[in-house]
Amino acid sequence: MTKQYKLLALDMDGTVLNENREISDVNKDAINKALNSGVIVSFATGRGYQSIEPYIHELNLDTPIVAVNGSEVWKNPKQLMQRHLLEVEVIKKMHDIALHYDTWFWGYTVEGLFNKEQWTDNLHDYQWLKFGYYTEDDSKIKQIFETIKAWGTLELTNSHPSNLELNPKGISKASGLQALCNWKEFNMSEVIAMGDSMNDLAMIKSAGLGVAMGNAQDIIKKEADIVTLTNDEDGVAKIIEEYILGT
Repeated sequence: MTKQYKLLALDMDGTVLNENREISDVNKDAINKALNSGVIVSFATGRGYQSIEPYIHELNLDTPIVAVNGSEVWKNPKQLMQRHLLEVEVIKKMHDIALHYDTWFWGYTVEGLFNKEQWTDNLHDYQWLKFGYYTEDDSKIKQIFETIKAWGTLELTNSHPSNLELNPKGISKASGLQALCNWKEFNMSEVIAMGDSMNDLAMIKSAGLGVAMGNAQDIIKKEADIVTLTNDEDGVAKIIEEYILGT
C-alpha cells in the first residue's frame, strides 16, 4: 500500500534539535525508521549549509535539504538544485539599519557566516543568502520590521520572537519544499512539515500535514493542523510513529 506521506520536512532549532542543540537517540531512531520505510526525511532550516553539515553526517543523510529559509535547495548534500541571492546594495542598507538601532546582526553567505563581531566591508566578494537581526528590545524589532516591510522587496520571518530574518521576496521554506516536490513529482499534500517559528509558517500551512511543536510560537500552533510534544520531549519521533510508521 502506498503511504500517504512521502516527505518529512524538519526544522532544526526548536524542532528536531533539543535545547542543547542535539538530536536525541529517540529522534534518531525514529528518523532512521522513517527513512527505512521509504519516506524522504529532509532538513528545512534557516541555517546555512555549514552549520547543517555536522547533523547530516550524524544521521548519515543523503536526502534533499532546504537551507537558509529556502535560499538554497539541495538535491542531496553534494548537489545544489537552486540558489537565490540578496543584492549587495540591500545587504548594505540592512547593515546600516543594524548599526542605527545597535542590534546584533548576521549575514549568511555561500562562503560562510558574518556577524556583528566579524563583519566585512568587501560585500561584493561574497554571495549573500540571508540577513538577520536580534534584539530583546521589542520596539526596535517592530521598527526594523516596519521599515523593511515598506520596501516590499524582501521576505520577513523569524526563527525566534526576538529576531528578524530576511530573504529574497517569495523565498521561504515552503518555496524550497515546492521545488523539491516538483523535482520528485509529488504534491505538497504528501508532505509533513514540522516547525516552531515564523519561518516555518508558510511550509506548515502549505504541507499536507502541518505540525507545530509544543514549544512553538502561538501563531504557529494556531495555524498548524496539529500540535505535538516539545523539542525536548521528542515531538518529532511522536509524529513519525503516528503518521509515518502507524504505531
